[in-house]
Amino acid sequence: MNVSFRRQYGQLVTSGGQLLLLFIGAKLESRLGWIVCMALIAALSVVAWVAALNRRRAIANTPTSRIASAAQGYVELCGRGKPLDFPPLLSHLTALPCLWYRYQVEEQKSAGKWQVVSHGESEVSFIIDDGSGRCVVDVEHAEILTRHKETWTRDGTRNTEWKLLIDDAVYALGDFRTLGGNTLELDAKADIGDLLGEWKKNPQQLLKRFDLNADGTLDMKEWTLARQAARRDVGKAHREARDETDVHTLRCPANGELYLLSNFNPDKLARRYLWWSLFHITVFFAALGTLPWIVLQHF
Repeated sequence: MNVSFRRQYGQLVTSGGQLLLLFIGAKLESRLGWIVCMALIAALSVVAWVAALNRRRAIANTPTSRIASAAQGYVELCGRGKPLDFPPLLSHLTALPCLWYRYQVEEQKSAGKWQVVSHGESEVSFIIDDGSGRCVVDVEHAEILTRHKETWTRDGTRNTEWKLLIDDAVYALGDFRTLGGNTLELDAKADIGDLLGEWKKNPQQLLKRFDLNADGTLDMKEWTLARQAARRDVGKAHREARDETDVHTLRCPANGELYLLSNFNPDKLARRYLWWSLFHITVFFAALGTLPWIVLQHF
């Protein structure tokens, strides 16, 4: 499975690992086996507890920013999801217009046993519009949680599809960057040199514009006029570039902070991670509390 799929179901995978370790301990039927399994359960619970708590803190402690005035860096955005292009993206299995999809196809190999035969997800960016501005969202490496999930079975095949739909209320945590406009790094000296180089490729046109005495060459005064013209043209081009509309983007933070996209209410997400953190810390103390009892047992 891909990274974002594992991220979305990390809590369930961790809980499954804890149950598996309990099953292994029961099968081993030895004091050492139980001690090792319970120690691993405790360690796994600490890791899961920290991950869930960090997610809750990121959601609860990051204030919501408006796209038009958001500071550069880690932000929380809330707005309506819009397609980046038209026609919009179509989901893989149901061919419904959407912002993003993930799918999984399983085949039934025996009673109650399913094997994944294909899976994948879209990589197309979409837009969040909060009324103050629009932000292009890069879905790569995002942890995506959605309430839109469909599962159906037909002819021994089980299909599951997750989607973010057009006009969903989208909640996002990520690295906000504005490209274009005042953020452009422009080198006037280099651009003037490049422009003069382009003019030199067409000497007849260059002479026609700046050879004032028509002697077939550009003297110092005429070449100065050419440089001044190039400086004016470059200055105008730079002003137009800086006046262009800025492009706001959201992407995965480079420092490993949570990159989350969801159509769930953020308060609900924070509560979900709070309950997961409480569950995992409870399992941790239960595993530690069981170790002395196991040591005293006779197998």
